[in-house]
Amino acid sequence: MTKYDVIGIGNAVMDVITQCDDAFLSRTGIEKGIMQLVEQERSDFLFNEMGESRRIPGGSVANTVAGVANMGLKTAFIGKVADDEVGTSYISQTVASGTDMPNAAVSGGALPSSRSMIFVSPDGERSMNTYLGISSEVGPEDVPEAVCAEAQILFLEGYLYDKDKGKAAFTTAARLTRATGGLAGIALSDPFCVDRHRGDFRKLVRELDYVIGNEHEWKSLYETDDLGAALEQAASESGLIVCTRSSQDVVLVRGDEEAVVPVKRVTPVDATGAGDLFAAGFLYGLATGADLAVSGRMGVVAAAEVISHYGARPEADLGALFKAEGLI
Repeated sequence: MTKYDVIGIGNAVMDVITQCDDAFLSRTGIEKGIMQLVEQERSDFLFNEMGESRRIPGGSVANTVAGVANMGLKTAFIGKVADDEVGTSYISQTVASGTDMPNAAVSGGALPSSRSMIFVSPDGERSMNTYLGISSEVGPEDVPEAVCAEAQILFLEGYLYDKDKGKAAFTTAARLTRATGGLAGIALSDPFCVDRHRGDFRKLVRELDYVIGNEHEWKSLYETDDLGAALEQAASESGLIVCTRSSQDVVLVRGDEEAVVPVKRVTPVDATGAGDLFAAGFLYGLATGADLAVSGRMGVVAAAEVISHYGARPEADLGALFKAEGLI
């Protein structure tokens, strides 16, 4: 019996969320609907332009782990924050929501805690401007052996591959988790991330236990416009692949087992976190022994909940929603 059902390692980013119109995006030079990395000066400028906002601990894998905790499983998140107001709040809110955060805030460092200014336009599109700060400095020294060795499932964030120390942290965490019988997998994160690390990610598809990506990421990974060809190749190389396609069917393949899960179209209030919470529902299914179709449906239900309100973390009891859908 492991201590943790699901653990994750990734960027610990405080999400600062506000509403805006397209004119605001134009005036401030924000490119709509994408995630941009910004330097500290640009971060300070946008933060001061936000007005009324909400602060919610974020980061892609951190959101996924929080979603799994909402479903009642035991979770931990491995990330790095500074000993400042943002960092201490990040830890306290994470722990309060049911997820262990084993690493203490770093004192006396040169880099502050990370934050992402998220501007949500009336059509639900989110424009993210992220200052990574200390969160991108996660290295193997930040990976707690006891946590990884006591995990059933490890979930890795592709964005951390931008630094060698992040790669080393992944290797360490995956080795520790798999050495005690756990599963290790990764989210491809975004097509630009795939472009930067195609060779490494192709290797991970072959070596890890599962890989989650959307249609754009899978096509980028195999440098093709033919999604079917990309998924066929991925399925031949990986033990388990998952492909999300916005408002279209989700495809999951594990060996000879394949599931195609329909997605009900809904108008999003805020699309932030849809992929993260899909992963949460899917990992809940994987951790509890559900088959691919049920795991995929859990992911769809969780994603639909999170886009029904502002913020990238669930507000409803996802377990109750699963019961209402006959999934548990």
